Amino acid sequence: QMQLVESGGGLVQTGGSLRVSCVASGRTVSSYVMGWFRQSPGKEREFVAAITWSGGIYYADSVKGRFTISRDDAKNTVYLQMKNLKPEDTAVYYCAADRDMYTGSWYYSAKYDYWGQGTQVTVSS
Repeated sequence: QMQLVESGGGLVQTGGSLRVSCVASGRTVSSYVMGWFRQSPGKEREFVAAITWSGGIYYADSVKGRFTISRDDAKNTVYLQMKNLKPEDTAVYYCAADRDMYTGSWYYSAKYDYWGQGTQVTVSS
């Protein structure tokens, strides 16, 4: 079993920055595909970013160039650094993990077995 706990969400103005963290326990993040997803009211959960076992990194087009995913193996933690935030980035951000994935599966929430409880990010205009 793997437990994931997100933190670092909050309220920020348009153009501001925020870093959310995902601390894992029970398993090591370096052995898993770690993903970030987000969900806003009335919308489906959407892919934001992922980092694979080998360090491959993937982003949704909507956040490319503004968000950075990273992993600290010593702390067993995955981060999502968000810059130049926009009101449309407002959502609950979830951390997810899975060990057994085919290439490209990391874009799909249904492929992840483990989820955190989420952290709210609100961007005011």
